Amino acid sequence: MNNKFKPATSTVQRGNRVWLNRFAGLLVVASLTACGSSVKLDDVPVEDRTGGAAGQAGQGGTGSGVDPRGVSGVEVPSMDSQQPEAMARVVYFDYDSFEVRGEYAATLEANARYLKANSSRKIALEGHTDERGGREYNLALGQKRAEAVRRSLSLMGVSESQMEPVSFGEEKPAALGMDEVSYAKNRRVELTYR
Repeated sequence: MNNKFKPATSTVQRGNRVWLNRFAGLLVVASLTACGSSVKLDDVPVEDRTGGAAGQAGQGGTGSGVDPRGVSGVEVPSMDSQQPEAMARVVYFDYDSFEVRGEYAATLEANARYLKANSSRKIALEGHTDERGGREYNLALGQKRAEAVRRSLSLMGVSESQMEPVSFGEEKPAALGMDEVSYAKNRRVELTYR
């Protein structure tokens, strides 16, 4: 057998490759077409909510598309909201855990006494995690940590209406670093008074 000559590709094989390439190209085009939007951005109606004549048209003269009687207020803690002094307001957690450690019993008891004595005060229980794990997992873990602190405070007599557990997951780290000391500072629940 002579190695100088390679067997020629048959016409049928070349034809199959051509059709296969064309078919793949059509699939790409069809996929991109399916992802497209038929919404014309130039035709989107714009509503003026400044209270001018344009905003009052078709709104019953209210100047807004929202009925103010159906909207309740939202309480957002201000940056200058007074936090109780000389009282610890952070509970730390072990890796991948939402169990409140016994060493934070005194911290929770002090906060519970304060909340029971000041029934008009509310508290946000902000759950945090370190950066290990996926975003959704860390949001869920942060929520479980906040709920664990809420349950502990509830057992100590704090009214449910005074507490709001919320999770920030890994989004607001207390320490920036890729070491165990930084991770430990980020696995926490912060008690923020409103």
